[in-house]
Amino acid sequence: MLALLSVFAIIVLMKKITKNRHSQLANNLMFYIYEYIETNINIDELSLEFGVSKFHFHRLFKEQIGMNIYEVIKSIRLQKASNLLITNKFSTITQVANMCGYHSQSSFIRAFKNRFKQTPTFWRHGGYKKYSDEILNTLHVSSFSSVDFSYLEPEIIKTKPKRLYYIRQKGYDTKSTKQTWQKLMTWVYTNDILEYEQIGIYHDNPIITPPKECFYVAGIAQNHNEKLIKTSLPYFDIPVDICASFKVTCEEKDVLRLIQWVYHEWLPNSGYETTPNPSYIVFEKNHFWGEEKDCRFIYNMPIRYI
Repeated sequence: MLALLSVFAIIVLMKKITKNRHSQLANNLMFYIYEYIETNINIDELSLEFGVSKFHFHRLFKEQIGMNIYEVIKSIRLQKASNLLITNKFSTITQVANMCGYHSQSSFIRAFKNRFKQTPTFWRHGGYKKYSDEILNTLHVSSFSSVDFSYLEPEIIKTKPKRLYYIRQKGYDTKSTKQTWQKLMTWVYTNDILEYEQIGIYHDNPIITPPKECFYVAGIAQNHNEKLIKTSLPYFDIPVDICASFKVTCEEKDVLRLIQWVYHEWLPNSGYETTPNPSYIVFEKNHFWGEEKDCRFIYNMPIRYI
């Protein structure tokens, strides 16, 4: 009996190690895609560099992320393009396409129309506002928000690296996101973590991505940044970044309207452009954890000078 239990324990441990390794590979590839999105990303070469077969690489990535590699690359490229078309007012459509990894204007326009149901030119001249409003109005809580954020002035900061233990979910809505945070905080209490930050990462831009397709990451960063030994929760390292940092107090229904204001009002007049890296919230009071609907947080948007 003891021998059988030992074998079972070894099997469980090996499965845990394999799961963590797959999660780490997927996260490493995701960060590579963000960093080199303007280049021709060669999966054959990357699979060799990561030490796995191309078939296995594709399989484990979809298993961990929920989308295949090429779908993710296309999504990140088009989300970057949607922002550059607004912020880089003097760049041609061809130049924007090249900055997002497209080497053919016609293929870029075709992909953009398929994703956003309008041409890049129409988007640039105001189409993005209607598209974004339609996305937010599908979320019941955001459709009632009319708050004015024009009083906000960000601080431009250089962030510190953080190790984030996380749960990733596909679909962004109040009910499922609260459930995710409940699971994560249960993990915090189980591991007796006393000093930490609660961080919500918008893997997809939530103001231009339909809620059911939007990936969201709920994460915990320990203040002392030590690796936990006894946990099966995956982690990744948030790199150093330059961010426009907005300190905000608002109600739950106003959060996505804030993000919309930052992207579509503040950013085009700021002299900055976004990077492909996702924006994220550092909570001081998390409206997804607890009964109260108001929240306090810092919203960080990665930027660079145009």
